Amino acid sequence: MPRFAYTARDRAGKSVSADLEAPSRKDALRLLTARGLQASAVSELASAPAGKKGGAKVAKPSAAEARIARRAAAVVPGKAECLAFLESLYDLMTSGLSAGEAVRLLSVRIKEPRLRSLCAGLWERISEGAPLSRAMAEFPQVFDLSITNLVQAGEATGSLNETVQRLITHLTEQRELRRQLLTALAYPAFMVVVAGGVILFFLFFLLPRLQSLLTSLGGKMPTSTKLLIGLSEFAIHYGVFVIIAAVLGAISFWRWRVSAVGRTTTDAWMLNLPLIGPFIMSQTVLAFAQTLSVLLENGITAAEALRMTEKQIGNLVHRAAFNTATARVLEGEALSVALTRTGCFPDLVLDRLAVGENTGNIVPSLKQVATAYQKLISNQLSMFTKVIASGVLMAVFTFVGFIAFAIVSAVFQVSASFKMGG
Repeated sequence: MPRFAYTARDRAGKSVSADLEAPSRKDALRLLTARGLQASAVSELASAPAGKKGGAKVAKPSAAEARIARRAAAVVPGKAECLAFLESLYDLMTSGLSAGEAVRLLSVRIKEPRLRSLCAGLWERISEGAPLSRAMAEFPQVFDLSITNLVQAGEATGSLNETVQRLITHLTEQRELRRQLLTALAYPAFMVVVAGGVILFFLFFLLPRLQSLLTSLGGKMPTSTKLLIGLSEFAIHYGVFVIIAAVLGAISFWRWRVSAVGRTTTDAWMLNLPLIGPFIMSQTVLAFAQTLSVLLENGITAAEALRMTEKQIGNLVHRAAFNTATARVLEGEALSVALTRTGCFPDLVLDRLAVGENTGNIVPSLKQVATAYQKLISNQLSMFTKVIASGVLMAVFTFVGFIAFAIVSAVFQVSASFKMGG
């Protein structure tokens, strides 16, 4: 009987490597499942030559593994494919297909290369006996742990369709929030680029010609014109060095920012900034309410749901505070009381959670909080856009006004010099 080498994880998450006998690779996967192991790699061992029973065993990849490897090498799916796959899967399952048949059909019908590669990889694993959740777990670059756990809970309770629908709603809301954020930043960024172009045009092209004209006419120039011309000369002679220094400084800051110490420090700084601090707090509350409500609604235990929710909080200061609150909840403290100690959640949110805990309706309370904070974040983004746009316009108008004042002052000064000379 063939022997198969495998690498798997037990129920505690510990990696296990060994080998077993089975009639086929599918049977080997079924045996591992029966033992409570989650296989990550299974390959058939070549038989040792006669007379060399103690010889080393050479692992031979199966044809399915070779095909999966070729696909993965050609096209690697990413996070962008997660929502598209779930939407396509849900459409087919609501039409009456099982999850496995839906994935098989998608692997054949989908034309987009990355999504087709993902569906083909999932179907390879499902066809070998793995459930959908385990197949998805082998693509961590696409599916978060919270998503695979939700799908697993949906499979166990027979409510996979409802689970996928809730996931689609949750991921769509997150995508919409990112789109709003990018849209809010697009107009101020455009204004900054245009304003920078106008200022550079004045400094590098208009002012040098104006200086030549005023110098040829003679006369004493006013202080504002001298200051403007000096700024233009500095930009012409040293502007390149200033840009290089700014780029190097930005790169150095970014490298420090992505380090553990830098990320924690800058996250703490941002919480103290006007407009940005309240916006980050709103994001934390929204991520907490959305994620926890979806996890609890789909049957994930409170302990696992809180740990998964913690990973969805972007600000490290808030994440550390939530980690402490989670530990207190696991020790028996009420969630609303534990979150009060963090200082990251507004009183009204805590009151809603307390009411939900007391009435046994924590999920509806979390959904209400999520809905309220979606609207709040939209309003904050709108106000943020208006403030930045107004600030940029004011700065541009101020600089252009200063240039106009300097030019007009110089013209009047030269005219006065001509009159006096006459």
